[in-house]
Amino acid sequence: MKYAIINGRILDGTEDMVPQSGLAILIHDEKIQNIVSDNGDFSDYQIIDLKGQYIMPGLINMHVHLPASGKPKKKQTDLNRLVKIVTSCSLLRMITRKMCEGYAKTELLSGVTTLRTVGGIMDYDTQIRDRIFNHQIMGPRIIASNMAISVEGGHMAGSLAYIANNAREASHYVEKIAKDQPDLIKLMITGGVLDAKVKGEPGVLKMPADYVHAACDKAHRLGLKVAAHVESPEGVKVALENGVDTIEHGAKPDKYILNLFKEHGACLITTLSPAIPYALFDREISHATEMEQYNGKIVFDGIVECAKACLENHIPVGLGTDTGCPFITHYDMWREVYYFHKYCGVSSAFALHTATQVNAKLAGLEDITGSIESGKAADLIVCQNNPLEDLQALRHLEMVIVGGQIIHQPQVKKMNDIEVQLDKFL
Repeated sequence: MKYAIINGRILDGTEDMVPQSGLAILIHDEKIQNIVSDNGDFSDYQIIDLKGQYIMPGLINMHVHLPASGKPKKKQTDLNRLVKIVTSCSLLRMITRKMCEGYAKTELLSGVTTLRTVGGIMDYDTQIRDRIFNHQIMGPRIIASNMAISVEGGHMAGSLAYIANNAREASHYVEKIAKDQPDLIKLMITGGVLDAKVKGEPGVLKMPADYVHAACDKAHRLGLKVAAHVESPEGVKVALENGVDTIEHGAKPDKYILNLFKEHGACLITTLSPAIPYALFDREISHATEMEQYNGKIVFDGIVECAKACLENHIPVGLGTDTGCPFITHYDMWREVYYFHKYCGVSSAFALHTATQVNAKLAGLEDITGSIESGKAADLIVCQNNPLEDLQALRHLEMVIVGGQIIHQPQVKKMNDIEVQLDKFL
């Protein structure tokens, strides 16, 4: 189809974006064909009149785990046992994959036109990526990692990550994962809040430096970048010293860490959403122990400090939700954008710029998506109110366009109890 989108107020995704009126966005097939004055002849196009609504690039979520919904539980789930069950036979594997496909579609309907997975079950991420690409199912563009690599007792070990017992095995698992043609490799270098055994020591270093070096070396030889789960300063140092390309989450940095970022051309993917329930919720709501809340606050403060320091030192910072940690759903990327504005002190325009054009660049897709420009993919969202004035405008979308396919009045099923609790921190 050929569409002419008229009477919209365009927010183009650039750092200094302001609403632009009097322009028409021409879409042919899956791309933006041109952006022209809306006084032209559009008789060859199907006209879509936005009637003054705001149109901007689709959001890009840089940190997603497709197998989980974000629904909180009173007790921790035995992930190893659960994954063994859902992959135990062909029927359960098919059901699980379809569940992940449903979550990917939810991301799309909430305005995420591109997402990046960083740890999933088996090779489901690449399967779903390819099914979407081939128009077999509806969903966002996916940058896929499949299974991650961890160590015995490490983060997600045995569930969403293989267990490496030495550097040779770490390299072997990179090769194993690469056979399914993922877009990146994910390492679990430190523990997380729920892995911590001691108050005041979240993000304990789990993966030895030589494992990290071997995995990064093999990945880079195969043309793959490496992302790493890291929630402590020690972990950040080990990751950057040994070749990791993106630090996921982050921790309080010092000058040495900031220099490592610059020296290695690495970047930070900030994930404020998952730390908020542990750090800021009443424990009767979060079901966190006193130790988990204490450690959660350390992690939250570290993520904020790392993001602020990186921005001040011109180190690239991207955004992701870390769905499905407890209370973090597949329809709340807009909240991560809001938190970035609120807790890291950036403007609404810069937060939107980060969730679109910056994230596209960090994902290696800057020539494909992330801004409204001729020749780029028609990945767009429309909202009634101006998100530059209030980012909550992204909460309710009037339209999602992905690859030229238009979804009017997109709807997602929300968990109201989660909405009530998270809204307290807006």
